[in-house]
Amino acid sequence: MKTIADVLGVARSHLHERVHRSTAPRRHYHKAADEELSPLIRRVVDERPTYGYRRVTALVNRLLAAEGKPTANHKRIFRIMKQQGLLLQRHSGRRMRSNLRWCSDVFEITCWNGDIVRIVFVIDAHDREALAWHAVGGTGISGSMVRDLMLEAVELRFGGVQAPHAVEWLSDNGSPFTARETLDFAAALGLVPCFTPVQSPESNGIAEAFVKTFKRDYARVHPLLDAATVLRQIAGWFDDYNESHPHSGLGMISPREFIRAQAR
Repeated sequence: MKTIADVLGVARSHLHERVHRSTAPRRHYHKAADEELSPLIRRVVDERPTYGYRRVTALVNRLLAAEGKPTANHKRIFRIMKQQGLLLQRHSGRRMRSNLRWCSDVFEITCWNGDIVRIVFVIDAHDREALAWHAVGGTGISGSMVRDLMLEAVELRFGGVQAPHAVEWLSDNGSPFTARETLDFAAALGLVPCFTPVQSPESNGIAEAFVKTFKRDYARVHPLLDAATVLRQIAGWFDDYNESHPHSGLGMISPREFIRAQAR
């Protein structure tokens, strides 16, 4: 061993340790206080399943501080979440394809005279095209409107009344989306309804971002005299968004420019 150590230029004691060290697998590092943190972590993850370990750490520490307890280091939260299989899947850097997930939501525009216009829409999570929409003034969004939306989107993208493969339809838990008739209709079209956790709109981030864009770049810069005025303008707003609105997530081109580029 001395000859080998001399040739390699390392200490003999180092070689001895490498040869004779235990081959037993390392045990998971564990602190007694982990038992107290685990249910808090689980509680946060169950409520906000899209959060990574750093956001989870912030919310767990908020709960601990409210109870007058010392906060936890983010590395410790990471270790516990890893041991329990709670970490988010690492982003691969590859974009998804169109027609795998469609995101739907409802939002309101308040007119200058107090009228309320409600809009339900569906947008592709990959190419960001607003596939279909319905707007009404002075009333709510019904399940039949959502079902019409589903059919229009399938017909637009696939030219028929059934998707050739399963397409996720992500929405909140509102009754128009969760009604039995809507769920059955979605299944017949080849859509797979998915729902965000209660009081967790950020889980449908694509739809939330679209609503902010629509209100900021269209509703706020056009006359909103009353519901009739808004309803006359909405079709043009959607067309402009799809054809002309530069999107940062698409390399500053519009959704339809992106779709045409992908088809080349």
